[in-house]
Amino acid sequence: MSAGVNAVSGGPATDEGSAGNDVPSTDLPIESVAAGTKPSSAQIRYLREGLKQPGGKLPLFDAHGQEVSVRTIRSCIERGWAEPWFANPIKPDWLVCKLTEAGRKAAGAE
Repeated sequence: MSAGVNAVSGGPATDEGSAGNDVPSTDLPIESVAAGTKPSSAQIRYLREGLKQPGGKLPLFDAHGQEVSVRTIRSCIERGWAEPWFANPIKPDWLVCKLTEAGRKAAGAE
């Protein structure tokens, strides 16, 4: 396992991904998923981008080439709409995520 950095907690990446990539651990309990919480417009834009990508990969940058806000990414993880996918070996501080089933529903995919 490489020495990645967990962008959510700042600690080392600890979980091993299925493809052998390090997955940053969020250390969030399943109970942290906010039942009935509605996503903000920024969260919806972020989540909807994952509907268009293979495996539900969520973007690091928006349509204007600007980095997606870390607050948006973290809040989606905390609500169970996104989950860390793997650590980026070139930019370990970037959090590469994918949609969860709850994220697909929050983004409007039924």
